Amino acid sequence: MKKIIVALLLFAGSFAAEAQELVWETNVTKAMAISTETKKPLLLFFTGSDWCGWCIRLQKEVLKTPEFAAWAKENVVLVELDYPRKAPQTEEIKKQNNELQMAFGIQGFPTIILANATTKEGKVNFEGIGSTGYVAGGPSAWLAVANGFLKK
Repeated sequence: MKKIIVALLLFAGSFAAEAQELVWETNVTKAMAISTETKKPLLLFFTGSDWCGWCIRLQKEVLKTPEFAAWAKENVVLVELDYPRKAPQTEEIKKQNNELQMAFGIQGFPTIILANATTKEGKVNFEGIGSTGYVAGGPSAWLAVANGFLKK
């Protein structure tokens, strides 16, 4: 009987873990299509995932929490724009990320931009909603800042 209970708990736990798994797009064109379809803004996360201490801290304290996962699924399309030093990337992703870094004037990491994107006459136009980075205080403090941008 104990084995059955343990097995059921492990089985249920795997669903809970899977439910919290977020999809971070790396292709902005694909993310824009999802954004248009769902009518949700983009959350563009500019990060140095394997070298930026504040980026790693933001991931651990906010972006990988159940509170953030629930909020993100309801409110935004997640896009990770990574600038790693060790992890390999395709030339296409590097080019896309560098163009977006220049377009948004990103000078430090982590930077998170909330934006709506539209395509008109073949040109992409981003309408910024707000920008933030690391916010001390965990997910509730960070989400308060993000929700302030979304309610404007």
